[in-house]
Order: sequence, then structure tokens, then C-alpha cells
Amino acid sequence: MSTTTARRAADYDGHRITVSADDGTPIAVRTFGADDAHLTVVFAHGHCLRAESWSFLRDQLLRHWGTVVGVADGVGGYSGTVVGGADGVSGYSVGEADVRMVFYDHRGHGESGVAHPSTYTIDQLGHDLDAVLRSVVPTGPIILIGHSMGAMVTLAYSRLFPATIGTRVVGVGLIAGAANGITEVGLGRFLNRRAVNSLQVAVRRAPRLMQASKRLSRRIFEPIAREANMGTRRTNPRMVAVAAAMMNDTPLLTMSTFLASLMTFDETASLHRLGGIPALVLAGSADIVVPFAHSVVLASHLAGSELVRLEGAGHSVHLERAEEVALSIVALVDRVIAAMQGHGPGYATAS
Repeated sequence: MSTTTARRAADYDGHRITVSADDGTPIAVRTFGADDAHLTVVFAHGHCLRAESWSFLRDQLLRHWGTVVGVADGVGGYSGTVVGGADGVSGYSVGEADVRMVFYDHRGHGESGVAHPSTYTIDQLGHDLDAVLRSVVPTGPIILIGHSMGAMVTLAYSRLFPATIGTRVVGVGLIAGAANGITEVGLGRFLNRRAVNSLQVAVRRAPRLMQASKRLSRRIFEPIAREANMGTRRTNPRMVAVAAAMMNDTPLLTMSTFLASLMTFDETASLHRLGGIPALVLAGSADIVVPFAHSVVLASHLAGSELVRLEGAGHSVHLERAEEVALSIVALVDRVIAAMQGHGPGYATAS
């Protein structure tokens, strides 16, 4: 295989790396783009998903950054509503060599290793994200993009590593995320500590029986999951199948143990740390897992945010409406680059 062919294959499928978390848990990472790119965008996936949940969005972004892209304004096919935020930046573009993308699987998900259930918390995922950044993006400015639980990890990271915000981390994207209260509205209302504890005990005591029960109940739960994660518009069956496969492949121990951390999650007090950098807050109007009201609250606490509502989209908005979400991320990158230029060459260079 020629060097050029190998490079094209790697660019298409990514460069695979295994990062060791602080407790030794292996974290599976894939990178796209040059190691010396001017800017790195890091993606954190949601609960019961994996890095591949970004695949449709990644393909859209590769199309943008594989040639030359500018801001989302004026690009055909965009039907999201910009509810509020900073004015768009026009006239600036970035090319393939300027942006690198990093995707990884949380512990207990996808190709990453399993760990002790006591480590299945949002805070631990924040430390895992730090391990990924230290290993894969040791220098240069970073934009963090998180979906659902991944958005929560981004918020926790800003509290755990505040010195990086505005120095290393120069922008954030919070997709279908929440700062707190996921048990107050939406499907989260059906979660309670007693039910979650009972599920966790059952999984630990009879894992084979529970896994068999999970397989038998797929026919019941898959249509429910489809309605919960997809919106009101007709959805590509392949996207539905991809989402269902990732959820079905997630170990029951992972699925059940993270629920406790999700139920008690509250980062409202730390939102101010992100207020000084460009932010994208995006969600679907038909999200019944983390309703759009949560995004409104997030955006209200972030001075530099742009709030985008995609009509008819559900919780898996990045799967359903990958092209539109990609355009919003491109616009965020443009805003970040403009802000970096405004602060001079020394901005966001701390290691």
C-alpha cells in the first residue's frame, strides 16, 4: 500500500489510539486530521452510545473541512432556528489542515475497557476526558462537543479543571444536554432512586438472567427507544438501526450504574466558568428524553452562547439531522477562531 493510499484510508477511518485513564482503564480513541492542526474538536458521546454515534455528523464535517468551509450563514438546507446568541462571523474560513477531530468511547462503552462500577460516574468521565486530552491533544486550543451525557461530562470537566477554560478549552458545544434536573421533566420523571437501585442489584446478582431478559424485551423496547430518541420527522432507517445496535450492545452494568450519577447530576453552579467563551447550545424541539427547556436554561447562563432549536428533532438530533448540526458546529468553530484572532497569537497556547 502506498503512503498516499494509507493516508487516505487513515483519514477516512481515523487513526486508532488507546489511552490509559488514571486508574488504568483503556480508553479507545480515534482521530481525524493532522496532529499539528491549529484547532482540535473533541467529541464526547451520550449514555449507552459510543464514538460511532457521531459517524453521520463526522462525515458531514469531513466534507466541510476536507475542502474549505466558512460560516453556516447562507448554506442551503439549514432549517434550524437560531433562538439567541452572538452575531455570526462572516468572511473567515478554515481548511482541512486547520481542524483535527477526536472521538472516544467512555469507559464501559464501545471499544473502551470496563472498570469497577464505583467509577461509573460523570466526575470520573470528566477525569477520563482529561486523560484523553493530555495524551492526544497535549498542546493547542480545543473545542469540546458533548451530546447528552457527553454534554454533562463537558460541564463536569469545566469544574474539575477550571484553569483550562479560556486557555486550552476555547469553545464548547452542548447538544441535547442539561445542567441538572433530568428527573423533573421528560422521560427522566420515571427514574427514581429505589427503581435504579433495584435494577443495579438485579444486574449484579443475576447478570446472565438480566442479559437474557434484555434480549427478549428488545422487540418491546426498540420501538419505545426509537420514539424517545428520534423526533417527529421521517428518519433514515439506517440511523435508527445504528442507534438501536449501540444501545443493545451496551452492557447492562454500564447502562444501570451510570443512571445514579445522571439522576443526581447538577452543575448549575459551575456554568459561569464557561460564560466567557463561545458556546453552541443545540437541541431538538421533540426531545422527550432531555426536553428543549433544559437547553434554554443552559444558554441563559452562558453569555457567549448561541441557542439553536431544530424543529421536529428528537434526542438523537446529531444522528437525525447531522447536516444541520454540522453547520452549527462549523459556525461555532468560525466564532472561536475569530475570538482567538482578537486575543492575539498568545491566546490558548498553554499546555
